Amino acid sequence: MATPRGVRRLTEDLPLSASPQDVRRRIEAVERAMERAVTIPGLGKKVGLDALVGLIPVAGDLLGAGIGLYLVWEARLLGLPKWKLYRMLANVGIDTAVGAVPVVGDVFDFVFRSNSANLKIVLRHLDKHHPQTRIIDA
Repeated sequence: MATPRGVRRLTEDLPLSASPQDVRRRIEAVERAMERAVTIPGLGKKVGLDALVGLIPVAGDLLGAGIGLYLVWEARLLGLPKWKLYRMLANVGIDTAVGAVPVVGDVFDFVFRSNSANLKIVLRHLDKHHPQTRIIDA
C-alpha cells in the first residue's frame, strides 16, 4: 500500500526519529505554528494558533495546553533536568490558567508566549549538550 503524498511530505519535512536534530526541527516547527504563524496586517505583529484557538472558550485553551505539553514531553525525551521540565510545565500552566479567563486571557495570549519560552529552554540545552544540532544562519 502506497503512503499518501501529504503524509510522505510531512515525514520528510519533520522526521519522526528521536535524534536531537530531529527533535529540534519538530519543536521549532511546533513553536513557529503556535506562536508566529500569521502576521497581523497593519500591526506587523506575528501571532500563532495559540492566540487564535485561545479565542474558543475552554476547548481552545485545552488544545493549546495539550500542544504545550507535547513540547515538554519532547524535552523529557532529550533528557532535560527535572527542574527545567518543571519550569516548562509552569510556563504551560500559567498560559493555560490565565488564558482561560475571558477577555483578559485572550489579550494575555497575544503577549505571553509559553511555547517560545519553552523552546528557548530546550535550545539552550541542545546547544550545550548536543552542539551538532545548531543551525548557523548565513
